[in-house]
Amino acid sequence: MSNRKTMLQLSVDQRRFALREAFVISRGARTVVETVEVRLADGDVTGRGECVPYTRYGESVQQVIGDLLKLAPALASGLDREALQEALPPGAARNALDLAFWDLEAKQAGLRVWELPAYKALEGPWPEPVVSAYTLSIGTPEAMRDAAAIQADRPVLKVKLAGDATDIARIQAVREGAPDARLVVDANEGWSPEGYAAAADAMAAAGVEMIEQPIHADRHEALRGMARPVKLCADESCHARATLDALEGLYDVVNIKLDKAGGLTEALALRREALARGFDVMVGCMMASSLGIAPAVSLAVGASVIDLDPPMLLGEDRTPALTVEGSLVRPPLAALWG
Repeated sequence: MSNRKTMLQLSVDQRRFALREAFVISRGARTVVETVEVRLADGDVTGRGECVPYTRYGESVQQVIGDLLKLAPALASGLDREALQEALPPGAARNALDLAFWDLEAKQAGLRVWELPAYKALEGPWPEPVVSAYTLSIGTPEAMRDAAAIQADRPVLKVKLAGDATDIARIQAVREGAPDARLVVDANEGWSPEGYAAAADAMAAAGVEMIEQPIHADRHEALRGMARPVKLCADESCHARATLDALEGLYDVVNIKLDKAGGLTEALALRREALARGFDVMVGCMMASSLGIAPAVSLAVGASVIDLDPPMLLGEDRTPALTVEGSLVRPPLAALWG
């Protein structure tokens, strides 16, 4: 075992993937996805992982690459996936390397990730196809009505809102465009506490099932004692298990993302603990390629809301990519990950 560990070789690259159209949230718009790909090689066997550095959490592509490359000597000297959990904090860098470890371990064992004893020990779900929400970017109410009408046959629509006085008109327009779809909304911290209070009843009246992160994570204590006519989900407020204590009494749901948790290892542990505490679970993602989304497919089994739609939104993706049929996302082929 020690000889095998000393052979681990790390390589890190930046990758860019174009979106089919601009993706607009309350913090801005993007047309390109910037990712970091990690490859962890043991002789002829290589594991891969991908992360998406996010400026909201003080991350950049170059900073993440630098943090990863600093670990190259430790990886060559025996740093394993368990030790990685202490070597890096939760975040994008640890996620990419953690996912590469899982991919490598599966290939070395000749198994899929979900067949590994370590995965089973974390009570990881057996993979199956999952139904993902489809995201509608922020626009005028008229533009969002038209976009919703085009996607009206999808089971779940996730609606981005801006945190301004037009949000109620936006959600009403989306409901007109897609009268039968399940709706969840994501304010991306855009509302003030007063703005949330003013909008919550209108969201309920439009049939919205859940509101993601209505106000900034630094101010979310203001939600304590406020009415919740619609379930509230912690996104920017929820990272790893250590953040759960502060969420009780404020939120009904936690959004688990691999890049926030710092990898599948912590994400599985977070899922288990959140459910034990009585939270519902949402599984989401950053705007990534199929390599970054693939590990979340099994994690999402049984989640109350699933948001793994980047393969539906990208203009270009990896080969092979995840198989997507309408809103159904299938587990990854071994050639992609795991």
